[in-house]
Amino acid sequence: MLAIIIHLVFIILTWWAISAIKWEAIMKQGKVAQIRLFMVLLTLTISSAVSNFFLNYLQYTSNLTFFFHK
Repeated sequence: MLAIIIHLVFIILTWWAISAIKWEAIMKQGKVAQIRLFMVLLTLTISSAVSNFFLNYLQYTSNLTFFFHK
């Protein structure tokens, strides 16, 4: 359940950050559907990488207790 929540939070945060970019100035004019699709794919890619890093970090830190426990 924690992994689902973390993935959703990072998807929302990434979409929020990516939507601040003026894509119309970067991409061709009149290509709204392609820009939206690119934004969705970019959001999923970035949020997946960041949330996996965060979840791995949580797992590694929880495994440290087993490393130092006698």
